[in-house]
Amino acid sequence: MASYSFSSPGYVNIPPYYNTTPNSCSGLNFQYSLPESYTTNGTSSISTSSGTSPYSTQPAFDPTYYHQFPPSFSYPYYPSSAYPSPYTSNQLTTALKPSEEYQNESIPLSIHDHSNPSTSNSPSPSIKIDGKICSTSKSKTNRNRNKIQQLSPDLDNNIERIFIWDLDETIIILHSLLTGSYAQHYQKDPQAAMNLGLRMEEIIFNLADTNLFFNDLEECDQVHIDDTSSDDNGQDLSNYNFSTDGFNSSSSSSNMNNTVRGGVDWMRKLAFRYRRIKDIYNNYRMDIQHLLGQQKYEELRQLRLDIETFTGSWLTLASKALNIIKQRKNCINVLVTTCPLVQGLSKVLLHGLGSVFDVENIYSATKIGRDNCFERIHTRFGRKPTYVVIGDGRDEELAAKQLNWPFWRINEHQNLTALVHALEWQFL
Repeated sequence: MASYSFSSPGYVNIPPYYNTTPNSCSGLNFQYSLPESYTTNGTSSISTSSGTSPYSTQPAFDPTYYHQFPPSFSYPYYPSSAYPSPYTSNQLTTALKPSEEYQNESIPLSIHDHSNPSTSNSPSPSIKIDGKICSTSKSKTNRNRNKIQQLSPDLDNNIERIFIWDLDETIIILHSLLTGSYAQHYQKDPQAAMNLGLRMEEIIFNLADTNLFFNDLEECDQVHIDDTSSDDNGQDLSNYNFSTDGFNSSSSSSNMNNTVRGGVDWMRKLAFRYRRIKDIYNNYRMDIQHLLGQQKYEELRQLRLDIETFTGSWLTLASKALNIIKQRKNCINVLVTTCPLVQGLSKVLLHGLGSVFDVENIYSATKIGRDNCFERIHTRFGRKPTYVVIGDGRDEELAAKQLNWPFWRINEHQNLTALVHALEWQFL
């Protein structure tokens, strides 16, 4: 199988992802014609026969370009400098299962992917092993085993490729709006950028405070939504009153005596909050309008349109790449964010990304760092899949390098466009 390497600077070679069915492409002999032009934000349309490439290191685009690759080739956009590959030739030549044909459509600002979300209104079920409910009195060994069982994917899924995404400045633009660095880089109005960033930040924290217990959990953040599940006894939360359960020291003194911070009862109430957050995410990941209400939703919708206009449809480009991966049979998107978990979930919901990120595939690196998050993901999914890290910073690049994972840098619109192009032609 032909190998494919990309870098920034380069990492390891990975096999391309493409269909092998008779009616689709076989190897690199594509059965459909190349586009007449290829445009990136801020660059003019480029003819396929001549002209200057939008990528600074790529020569003029040739329609026969993709038909002449040798067995080992590099994507032209990135310089050819790679770390030694950890993959053996047998791994590189392992046949990938045929993927289903998918349609590449223009992704609207609000993503609607009705792909069987979890819409159960009931609380999460009790954790059971051999028919017995796990209580908080179980040993530490049993707790860890329960957690591993919950996080381990179904063996029948046969996941072949895992794309690990950064959130801020990779998928969404927010921090650089607040600091003015985006406006400075693209020569835009810094005050307008800051106003947009402040408005979005206010909505994010309002949702986190109102619906996702941000005030309660600010000092007891978790890496993953299920990290406290071993302390959950499965109690029905339909009529549970979180405001009077004595979780915080500011609650009524009548409950204070029964709730010692870090104690069994306190940990159980902490687990209840994360279970409710998980239920809210799963119920409203495709339907944020009903969670916010009509008026707030219209404000959010207009603000997202304003930010998209200001940032040159950055989120739309990132969403297109995410949806291409989501539509593949044996590929998944995983998110590793440096903000607290609750805040990250709020950002995902408000930016319409709930359809491409399952809540179980979202991690926060605030407490343990990005490299430890990557190790945890690797432990969860094992050595079989190919991992690809997509981000904008040096931290995620170094963390990927430690595990010899390929890294795709996102700093400009053309980086996102090149990523979409590589995914559409199944080079990645």
